[in-house]
Amino acid sequence: MSDEATDPATELAHIVEATDSPAELARIVEALLFLSSDPLSVRELGDACGVPAEEIQAALALLGEQYAAGGRGIQLRELAGGYTLASDPIAEEAARRMLGRPRTATLTPAQAETLAIVAYLQPVSRPEITRIRGVSADSAAATLLERGLIEEAGRSQFGAVMYRTGTQFLKLFGLSSLQDLPDVAKWDPTPEEQSELRERLLRAGEARGGGAPPQLPLEGDRAVAQETGEADADELGGAGTDAEAGAEWIGQDGLGAEAAGEADAEQ
Repeated sequence: MSDEATDPATELAHIVEATDSPAELARIVEALLFLSSDPLSVRELGDACGVPAEEIQAALALLGEQYAAGGRGIQLRELAGGYTLASDPIAEEAARRMLGRPRTATLTPAQAETLAIVAYLQPVSRPEITRIRGVSADSAAATLLERGLIEEAGRSQFGAVMYRTGTQFLKLFGLSSLQDLPDVAKWDPTPEEQSELRERLLRAGEARGGGAPPQLPLEGDRAVAQETGEADADELGGAGTDAEAGAEWIGQDGLGAEAAGEADAEQ
């Protein structure tokens, strides 16, 4: 057994040689061209594959036959001193129509929270969403409905429109079904997180009201107050609820759900 270090390029060359087939090398070259956004020269392809330029040229010739004009929707083209895969010009108009469609924009915090509520509590009505969030959900729900992230799911016994998530929601978050939604239990706040949230709510209330906020009870005081029947019933809006946990997950996925004190900005 040799103790000499093996060069990575040499190892790759041995792999390519082991195939003993120009078709195998052509497939590797095809994959590299597909992965690269810029044209690749024969030298660059040779360095990546660890084979001489002559073998790369033979692989390109084979690909050229497979991608002959008029045979497939993809063509092998020589551009800027290199090679690249490009779409057949016949698809230009169709491609313009497809790529010209508006893309899904980043969700605002209000939209992310509303979407989380619908995802975990569906079907749910707009008045219920408003009660959970504490602010109107009309604008956020309308935007989500327009983007196809939620859809109507009948009416409640009181006549309110019910909402559920749509197929676009599953596609956007890479879910096979709603069963793949993250378990909200792991977002249950710790005592430290509850304390931090309480302080942020206090600061937000003081900033909006321009004065001293009402004093919220500490954990020990809350227990005593509950025993005497004097504790608030809202428990700070239920900081560990499924809906808020879902909003945090959506925010972590790059859609911008913010802290509870700033969540009432509709747009």
